[in-house]
Amino acid sequence: MEPPLTELETPEHPLAPERPSPARSFLRDMVESLVLALLIYLVINALTGRFYVRGSSMEPTLHNGQYLVVSKISYLFGEPQRGDIVVFVSPNGAGEDYIKRIIGLPGERVEIRDGAVWINGYRLDEPYLNSGIPYTGAWSLGPDEYFVLGDNRANSSDSHAWGPLPRKNIIGKAWLCYWPPQHWGLVAHHSFPSPGEE
Repeated sequence: MEPPLTELETPEHPLAPERPSPARSFLRDMVESLVLALLIYLVINALTGRFYVRGSSMEPTLHNGQYLVVSKISYLFGEPQRGDIVVFVSPNGAGEDYIKRIIGLPGERVEIRDGAVWINGYRLDEPYLNSGIPYTGAWSLGPDEYFVLGDNRANSSDSHAWGPLPRKNIIGKAWLCYWPPQHWGLVAHHSFPSPGEE
């Protein structure tokens, strides 16, 4: 006479399932974790970038040695605005990425005189500056052209030296400082009223 079937050996379940060995289970968990970490890294890298501030051209807003996170998606659904601090590929052939503040927008006339910036004839109030501007000039911006300046106007390679910045050169908007610890926090952009409404 045959012994009775156990619960796992009934006709519906003729064989008991094999349990994976602890080593196999650990290996599978490790592979899943690595794949997930890689996917997260690729997504974050596609949406953001990292930038190292070199020099003093953005003093007093940003300082030499700061590490920033740059949002690459900020301008997918909107255009750059006056006061935004942006990272871009330098149009002067230096082969480097720069960080500056947007001052002039497409189609505007930018004039620098009397130690200040004038947009279409209206003086721009820039409370983040420590001093006046030691140079003069005038520029007319075409479509998809921006005028960018460093906050340290006396010591910055920017649009006053090499002209307007093409829209295609903009990588993204500076978003967050993550190093050094004393500067942790969101990057300070500035919102301007439209010229003539100040």
